Amino acid sequence: MAKRLTWYILIAMLVGIVVGITLNRTIADPATITNVTGYISILTDLFLRLIKMIIAPLVFATLVSGIAHMGDTTALGRIGLRSILWFMSASLVSLTLGLVMVNLLEPGVGLGLPIPDVTAASGIERAGFTLKDFVTHLVPKSFFEAMANNEILQIVIFSIFTGVAMTAIGEKAAPLLRGIEALAQVMLQITGYVMRFAPFAVFAAVTSALAQQGPGILWTFGKFMGGFYLTMIILWGLLLTVCFLIVGGRSRLLVRYIREPILLAFTTASSEAAFPRTLEALDRFGVPRRIASFVLPLGYSFNLDGTMLYCTFATVFIAQAYGIHLSLGQQVTMLLVLMVTSKGVAGVPRASLVVIASTLAFFKIPEAGLLLILAVDHFLDMGRSATNVVGNAVASVVVAKWEGTLQMLEPAEIEPPHAPAHTPEHGRKGLHLDPSES
Repeated sequence: MAKRLTWYILIAMLVGIVVGITLNRTIADPATITNVTGYISILTDLFLRLIKMIIAPLVFATLVSGIAHMGDTTALGRIGLRSILWFMSASLVSLTLGLVMVNLLEPGVGLGLPIPDVTAASGIERAGFTLKDFVTHLVPKSFFEAMANNEILQIVIFSIFTGVAMTAIGEKAAPLLRGIEALAQVMLQITGYVMRFAPFAVFAAVTSALAQQGPGILWTFGKFMGGFYLTMIILWGLLLTVCFLIVGGRSRLLVRYIREPILLAFTTASSEAAFPRTLEALDRFGVPRRIASFVLPLGYSFNLDGTMLYCTFATVFIAQAYGIHLSLGQQVTMLLVLMVTSKGVAGVPRASLVVIASTLAFFKIPEAGLLLILAVDHFLDMGRSATNVVGNAVASVVVAKWEGTLQMLEPAEIEPPHAPAHTPEHGRKGLHLDPSES
């Protein structure tokens, strides 16, 4: 089923390209195009809403059960520290690579755009970052509010408290743990149902983007987009090389297992859309569920490698387009600023654009420069989303290897989406359940 789904998504993407270009060429009235694509995009919106429906209970169930099986808070703290260290290192590499490549390729040099009036706005509301707001936002006022709003970080915090408390009270929590593990399996089964809708959503997303923008937009911004995708491929190579050095030759299988989540994230331009499938892919690769269910949700807030890469690349591109020179010191400062501000916008819609808007203002670069990249942002978001999947998958594998819990499973056929290759470890540590009941 999974192999067929990958092909269905590819076919849907190709058909969407053809239909989108055809609509763009045959319908001259922009208002009519907007109206038609508005109806077509209903399919994409429905699919993304279905995915959001799954994520909160799936994160809660898998994370709580994983922590309960760790057996002690020492292991939890160790895994958390190793995850954060990896996230910070990966973010630094992503930001630096973006700076280096945009200076080497110089995609904005020569455009010579006139600097707009200081009052010109981009239409993107800047998010003011304060440490107080970020820290207080970590803790939910209500668990149900966090679930309703899909606040992943807040769900993670509550899940950690729940998992640790269940471990502390021992066997008394066994019935609750069985229920939570059953919830995880139910959500994975629902994921299987939802994923059957993915090709239709992919078709709608690609058709709408090309129908509105037309193929010409790809040529107009070809140098910028080509430079970004080249840089993205280099980042993939770096991440997978580090994974190979740490894990060994078996890491080649990781690409095979995560190719469907990558494709899904790319075609829908949504990292969230790939979350359930990434969790299952890591399960098949041999990453214990207790590791993956902890690292992945954190990664979706702290390890958005594609977004980090884009922030530096796009910011310097806009400066180049206006002929504004940024010294080495300013670019290093930009890197450090982005290391902090980018961590404070988890869950913000179009987060990368919000971060870039704040960075432009900080360095006195016209905010209206965002209008340069808005036209192609969807196509760039596709690459960012796919890169985020790769980065978080590699992070989970590396942390599992450092913990000494990566299971060296033999290569096997990819299983149906609703049937993970192995279930969470019962009875290793923490709460012990009767095998007949689990």
